[in-house]
Amino acid sequence: TVVNLKPEEHWRPGMTMDKLIAEMDEALRFPGVANSWTMPIRGRLDMLSTGIRTPIGIKVFGMDLAGIERLATQIETVVQAVPGTTSAFAERITGGFYLDIAPDYDALARYGLTVGEVQMVIATALGGELVTTTVEGRERFGVSVRYPRELRSDPQRIATEVLVPTPGGAQIPLGQLTDISVSKGAPSIRTENALLSAYIYVDIRGRDIGSYVREAQQAVNDQVTFPPGYYVTWSGQFEYMERAAERLKIVVPLTLVLIFLLLYLNFRRLTETLIVMLSVPFSLVGGIWLMWALGYNFSVAVVVGFIALAGVAAETGVIMLIYLDHALAERRAEREAAGEQLTVADLYQAVITGAVERVRPKMMTVVAIMAGLLPIMWGTGTGSEVMRRIAAPMVGGMISSTVLTLVVIPAIYMLVKQRSLR
Repeated sequence: TVVNLKPEEHWRPGMTMDKLIAEMDEALRFPGVANSWTMPIRGRLDMLSTGIRTPIGIKVFGMDLAGIERLATQIETVVQAVPGTTSAFAERITGGFYLDIAPDYDALARYGLTVGEVQMVIATALGGELVTTTVEGRERFGVSVRYPRELRSDPQRIATEVLVPTPGGAQIPLGQLTDISVSKGAPSIRTENALLSAYIYVDIRGRDIGSYVREAQQAVNDQVTFPPGYYVTWSGQFEYMERAAERLKIVVPLTLVLIFLLLYLNFRRLTETLIVMLSVPFSLVGGIWLMWALGYNFSVAVVVGFIALAGVAAETGVIMLIYLDHALAERRAEREAAGEQLTVADLYQAVITGAVERVRPKMMTVVAIMAGLLPIMWGTGTGSEVMRRIAAPMVGGMISSTVLTLVVIPAIYMLVKQRSLR
């Protein structure tokens, strides 16, 4: 059902996506139907990639349709009790009704008919046959002919009302030439990895996918007994998350190693490299705080933001050390020109001078980055949900990184140089 709303008539201040979904979920409740709310494009992409259109899907595999459906309904009941579940629906893969029309070969031979001729009559009378095309202006419409609905609504009417012409010109009811019955079967048969399967669609709200799936998996393992040859897999967006987690296990350490290597190639000293590397975890603190304040869950977009934050934090730390090294080198040159030794007081004054000189460039860097990211944080257009989660770690991390660069790094630098000086 497509509902068109006029903004000026239906818009209410303070309306959010969660509130809209809650109101629609409350208003649209039908027996035997489960609601699942997703975006059209994302739902199609998920459907093409994994076959699951909801955030989380459970695939039940086995060798027997009845056994698979029994397990699927049990899992549906268990998952509905997990906190955060808004809907859970298991496919019904048995219980479909089929109209079976089996030819009576003796009767066909008696009237001189073939199976193909009877099948042609059945296809035309029940399914319809395209006989012509009507032209209405620039439009073309196909015209199909078949029996009216009241003559093909039940097996008895089909047996008596559908007539089969014979070579002799007689019209024989279909019931005299075939055995018509209604049987039960599978509405659809789904296979995957050479096994029969059934899908369970699960929609969640207010929880992250990772923690929800862990709790749901534990509940299913505790309350559902799987016979030999039957098992389940978890799919949907959870499958994307697992793939991303496997890649991030390689990307994140590789990023830190590359940052460390570039810093070492720049300073050629392990001490300065380690001092700058301290800025990376310290900057993550601000990003985590802001995520907690905004109520964001950990996701791939957040990890991307943290990776970008690590590079920016290392860059600002490098600039601070460069200023400190320049100030210390100038103070040492002054003492050497005067024929004196560098003292702890000189070191302290050099660190103060270098840190003060770094305030303006550091604030300019932070203000420029914040000015570019804050509009993303306030955005509400298409894709803003992902962009906000990329920008949030960087915005929060720049605040804590500023404190680190202006206060902590000079103090650590002072302690290290003081020890080497002694």
